[in-house]
Amino acid sequence: MPGRIQSIERAAAILRLLASGPHGLGLTEISRSLELPKGTALGILRTLQHVGFVEQDPDSSRYRLGGGMLSLGTRYLDGNELRTRALNWADTLASRSGESVRIGTLHKHQVLVVHHVFRPDATQQILDVGTLLPLHATAVGKALMAFDPLAVPEETLAPAEADRAPVSLPSFTKHTITSFEVLTSQLAKIRDDGWSWEAEELVDGEVSIAAPIKDRRSMTVGAIGVRGAVERLRDSEGVPDMEQVSYVRDAARAISRDLGMSPY
Repeated sequence: MPGRIQSIERAAAILRLLASGPHGLGLTEISRSLELPKGTALGILRTLQHVGFVEQDPDSSRYRLGGGMLSLGTRYLDGNELRTRALNWADTLASRSGESVRIGTLHKHQVLVVHHVFRPDATQQILDVGTLLPLHATAVGKALMAFDPLAVPEETLAPAEADRAPVSLPSFTKHTITSFEVLTSQLAKIRDDGWSWEAEELVDGEVSIAAPIKDRRSMTVGAIGVRGAVERLRDSEGVPDMEQVSYVRDAARAISRDLGMSPY
């Protein structure tokens, strides 16, 4: 029986590494992280660049995933039932809310954005399809954590030991919740309310609101949400715009109905 091909395994490892670094990685970082000789890493990178799977920033010389990978990913996502069922409802939500819309699913304790509708205005925006986002700092992620037990990493569920420091979650802004104890309390409220939100926990000046999407088995298979500026999605008292919350929940219910969830 033929054995594994080492060069392909190394190429796959480089692609996974680049997927985890949204701002790109340099040759030295890649070779050190994967314990590859620089010459070997460079040869693989140039080959991946030639076929369109990797591109190199002309200014910083850092490598990042290329358009060819996005094309392959989109082909996979097009076959995803959740995305297919949600297309029209996501467009409607963007139109009603006036904000950008993201649909995400759980992927290795992160949020995988499977669909993204731009905010319906003339501003320049970047497509987020295929992006991985943190669970604890996004409304879509919190909705997944609250309603899908598999979204919560096992290490955060283990009882704290006397000689072990409490689990600390990564921080992205000064508003990010880094205490799992605080997050657990918030997730309980999300389960009671049926929707989630965050204010400037991932990006300063931005707020996101989301609600879970369920299938015919009543299992949470994703979440849909809006993201926009603080001044548009949060009022002067520091609470989310409840009209926007109703738009998001309506969209989540509609997609869940199309996936066979009943009663809804």
